[in-house]
Amino acid sequence: MAIDPKKTLDAYQAKRGEIRLVEVPPLQYLMVDGAGDPNTSQAYQDAVTALFPLAYTLKFASREELGIDTVVMPLEGLWHAADMDAFTSQRDKSAWLWTLMIMVPDHVTTEMFAAAVAGVEAKAVKKKQAPSPALSAVRLETLDEGLSVQTLHVGAFDDEGPVLDDLHHRFIPENGLRMSGRHHEIYLSDMRRVEPAKLRTILRQPVSRTTAPSA
Repeated sequence: MAIDPKKTLDAYQAKRGEIRLVEVPPLQYLMVDGAGDPNTSQAYQDAVTALFPLAYTLKFASREELGIDTVVMPLEGLWHAADMDAFTSQRDKSAWLWTLMIMVPDHVTTEMFAAAVAGVEAKAVKKKQAPSPALSAVRLETLDEGLSVQTLHVGAFDDEGPVLDDLHHRFIPENGLRMSGRHHEIYLSDMRRVEPAKLRTILRQPVSRTTAPSA
């Protein structure tokens, strides 16, 4: 059985209607940056088509070279804007800045990553296809979010606004916290196959304490 971090890491657990504090450990990701509306941005599509071939190539390399088999993790995104209300009340997608990413195990090294990039490029050439334009922009990086609040949103992405508004403007200040990192989404559903009303997305916000927690 392939190792599935979604089943073992508390940071990948969330319930609908429940906002809770979690301590997210440092995790390693394939990452690529971009900007603009994810529904219309070619850069967004290029990022997706760069990340997944790399993730699968690393999965197979890990299994064949190290004897360690892990599942390919879901797509995730870090999102921010000059005005964070662009995510809640305004939903101005043209103002969004993003980092798309897929978590990979700690045993993936920079050498394995470089070999995977070369392998994806070689496979595209063999098929007489061009690799994703974003492939050369993908990087291997560790993200340390630490203390965070998160919940599970079920439904269309455009319906996240009220959930985020409650998280940002009620839960965080009421619990003596402040936002200290980028808004993070984990897409547990395959958006190509699941209808919008049933999409499952973990919404996470790294925070820091402004007051000591109650005894």
